[in-house]
Amino acid sequence: MSSLVQTVRKRRSSTKSQIADARQGLPDIAEAEAVLLDLAKVFSDPATGRAYVLNGLAEKRKEPAADVHAPNLEAKYRALLEQIPAVVFMAYLDRGISEAYVSPQIEAALGYSREEWLEDPVRWYQHIHPDDKQRWSLEAAEMFLSGKPLRSAYRVIARDGRVIWFHCDAKMMRREDGRPWFIHGVAFDISDLKRVEEELQEERNFVSAILDTVGALVVVLDSDGRILRFNPACELTTGYSMAEVQGKCLWDLFLVAEEADRFRAVFELLRTDLLPRDYQSCWVTRHGDQRLIAWTSTLLPGNRDTSNYIITTGIDITERKHLEKAILDISAREQRRIGQDLHDGLGQHLTGIAFMAKVHEAKLAEQKKSEAEEAAKIVKLVNEAIHKTRELARGLLPVVSDSQGLMSALQLWAAEVEDLFGVSCCFQCEKPVLIHDDTMATHLYHIAQEAVNNAIKHGNAEKILIQLTAEQSRGTLVIRDDGKGIAKDPAGAHGIGLHIMNYRAGMIGGVLEVRRDTPRGTMVTCLFPVKDGE
Repeated sequence: MSSLVQTVRKRRSSTKSQIADARQGLPDIAEAEAVLLDLAKVFSDPATGRAYVLNGLAEKRKEPAADVHAPNLEAKYRALLEQIPAVVFMAYLDRGISEAYVSPQIEAALGYSREEWLEDPVRWYQHIHPDDKQRWSLEAAEMFLSGKPLRSAYRVIARDGRVIWFHCDAKMMRREDGRPWFIHGVAFDISDLKRVEEELQEERNFVSAILDTVGALVVVLDSDGRILRFNPACELTTGYSMAEVQGKCLWDLFLVAEEADRFRAVFELLRTDLLPRDYQSCWVTRHGDQRLIAWTSTLLPGNRDTSNYIITTGIDITERKHLEKAILDISAREQRRIGQDLHDGLGQHLTGIAFMAKVHEAKLAEQKKSEAEEAAKIVKLVNEAIHKTRELARGLLPVVSDSQGLMSALQLWAAEVEDLFGVSCCFQCEKPVLIHDDTMATHLYHIAQEAVNNAIKHGNAEKILIQLTAEQSRGTLVIRDDGKGIAKDPAGAHGIGLHIMNYRAGMIGGVLEVRRDTPRGTMVTCLFPVKDGE
């Protein structure tokens, strides 16, 4: 053993630097193995090559004078050690012939008896997995040279070929004068843990692959709104990399100023797991472009050690909205053209026919001919056709193309509701609200029309109030009734009518709210932007 100590001391200075190099990616595995092979000689009888094991597990040599500092591994500790669900080992390093101990769990773990395992001092090294052998050699050599504890996880091949993961904690103890004394350690079977870790890693890789390849925008926020995850689709849309946005609040980066406060209010509801989960917001890219994003969010609850997370997925609907708006503009323009053609073309043509028929009727009446009565019927039918033509024209062109057209159309609609349905319907507009955008005026008219129809058909209302107001850059259209009221869940209360109202509000950049009124009835509110001068 003294030769080993001298060898270790001679190699210490050179090997320390070699180990340091090895840990930096320049391993000297031959040097590390040489140290371990020298150490293996300590466990063998020079004459027979067989190892000696404590208390007759293989064979026991007579001890020199009793050492009061020797570790106590007698029976009272043996029983305790052999009940530990781990492989416990110990060996002296300061005697010519060493004593070694390994707990019986070695057989359950690897299929080798204690005698088999200890009779070959290098068996442990030979059964380390080839991919881990170099790393283990360097770590073990460093422990013997520097005294640094060994804490490592590595694989060992069992007798039947199974690969077992062990987590090993080992330490070399020294005497007071610094001479190596003995090593002891414990190795835990962590194969199940490693399998779980591998499964989790596979799941993590699968989720990461989805996040990296999906076309939707995916953002993970913490409970304070800071960005934790930002997938490549977000990077492509915004022009910002994950490194640039990580840890920053979402509303400080992408939201336009007028939407920041609204998003904070939405975020407060999201992090408490309250509605809304679906909403839209306008993002500003690195280059200043604005993109309209439709979001769906969910709360991922944490536990007492972790906070809540919010996962939001978004679809860029900017182009879709542009196309939808273009289609609606084309549809509205065509409706307006057809309405004007009906009113100015067919209507005027029928009016001329009615006038000529009336003149013909008068001539026949002067001549007191029986055909005069037939001519009067023709005049009546033509006048009815003119009336129906004007109704069709007004249905296709409800709002006159001027700034006061919406007010005039709503006033006329309220009067028609009273005549047709026999309910009280009043239009209020204390100050003129001028809408120069014909498309916006038409959408607002149809929202009011649908709300009034719902109040009559579904709410059995007797009184309906239509209010139109505007202040600064925001206009408000309110339809209030005294009916039985909408259901508590407006989204599922009625069918397509409510969805169309929401859609029309969104097309003009507005927000629709439908709720039960007090003490009864329903109130529909549409907030919409009003440009300067309107």
